[in-house]
Amino acid sequence: MGRVSHKTRGCGIDNAVRVTSIDGVRLSQPVTLDCKKAKTFAHWVERSAQPVIGTQGGGLDRIDIMGHYACRSRNNKAGAKLSEHSKERAIDIGGFRLKNGQRFSVLKDWSGSKWSDELRKLHKSACGPFGTVLGPAANKYHRDHFHFDTARYRSGSYCR
Repeated sequence: MGRVSHKTRGCGIDNAVRVTSIDGVRLSQPVTLDCKKAKTFAHWVERSAQPVIGTQGGGLDRIDIMGHYACRSRNNKAGAKLSEHSKERAIDIGGFRLKNGQRFSVLKDWSGSKWSDELRKLHKSACGPFGTVLGPAANKYHRDHFHFDTARYRSGSYCR
């Protein structure tokens, strides 16, 4: 992890970290996150993702990242509020790769696949540690990935 700084148009924070792997699990691309989000994500990988996958296919090798820091509005809609991605507090995950090379994705395997149970467990396990957890049941924008961010609500975590 290395520290980076992003600040433009109301986006970003100082002293963000750049993460390339967690506990031996590689990320498909380096991600830029605030420290709280990086710690929450690391905790989820170590305490949820790795145990859910277990020794299947030799264990979890890589998490396929679809998005992280980007100075943009929610769902890229003009005039919408800034996304949690613009504050370095969100990460989008599209799939997972095992050490034997096998891959499963949110888009292809959420329903009716041998990986459906694992994907649902991974989604559910993020609820609580993250303030917002979105997946295929949330809306058309999240049909192909999990969105995890650390935004909090008065009523607790928002998970769909």
